[in-house]
Amino acid sequence: MMNEFPYSDDNKRYHSYSYYLKKRFGRKVYKVPLNLDLGCPNRDGSKGVGGCKFCSAKLSGNFAGDPKDTIEAQYAEVRAVMEKKWRNGSCIPYFQAGSSTYADVGYLREMFTAAMSLENAVGLSIATRADCIDREKAAMLGGLAKQTYLTVELGLQTVYDETALAMNRCHTYADFLRGYELLRENGVNVCVHLIDGLPNESREMMLQSARQVGQLDIHAVKLHLLHVLKGTALADMYARGEFRALERDEYISLICDQLELLPPHIIIERLTGDGDKSELIAPMWSCDKRKVLNGIDMEMARRGSYQGVNLIHNS
Repeated sequence: MMNEFPYSDDNKRYHSYSYYLKKRFGRKVYKVPLNLDLGCPNRDGSKGVGGCKFCSAKLSGNFAGDPKDTIEAQYAEVRAVMEKKWRNGSCIPYFQAGSSTYADVGYLREMFTAAMSLENAVGLSIATRADCIDREKAAMLGGLAKQTYLTVELGLQTVYDETALAMNRCHTYADFLRGYELLRENGVNVCVHLIDGLPNESREMMLQSARQVGQLDIHAVKLHLLHVLKGTALADMYARGEFRALERDEYISLICDQLELLPPHIIIERLTGDGDKSELIAPMWSCDKRKVLNGIDMEMARRGSYQGVNLIHNS
């Protein structure tokens, strides 16, 4: 039975982000994506060139604000659109695009502090690479964490360095651990991103990434489906038949297996990504996000399962 883990506000068998935010703030809270246009050390030659093979030209900021606008203007514009779906909700400014700590610490403090004071903001979320975190930045973020609900999202994607190398990540698991440890030493919540379906990764490798991340002192995790996007090196690999995209039922089964390996206290911020439909090549079934999420719910119910069940049964 799942009563031991009552994530029941929306009848989920996992610790959903929506559930957590409603419990913490007592109302609907949603993220407002913003863009500082800071680029990435894996594009400008600092760590590498060309970027990760799966990353879009907009550095995963397709739904964020226009970087030519101020933070205030971006927030107002994006929030106005999102208010049509979620009225009277509170907001978490979300620095989504690129590596959002890839700048001088003084500039970052100024931008993040400004975002914290935006109308109806109740927290702050910052997406970055772990190798863009140093001691000075971690200390600055630790100071902000004492003032607001702060989460730093680290794009790990896989614990396997051979996969990271093949995807031109220019980033190792050891790099991730250094950034993660600096953040935790300063009391900063960490959310880890993983991607399922990376070329040459077996099902067991994807499960091991979830298993290994679940053993860390993290606040949340995002599980993404690999999207093949136009204009990326990954799209060229796909066209040459070097790998296949996951099928929907295969992905749903894999996600449920990963959920069963993640400790129940870890928040599940995402179970599938949003690919820009104008750029998406494969898998096209991912466009129906609701069907994917419903499929996960139904499979967990069919199994009589819930988040962390395999950890509990194996303890």
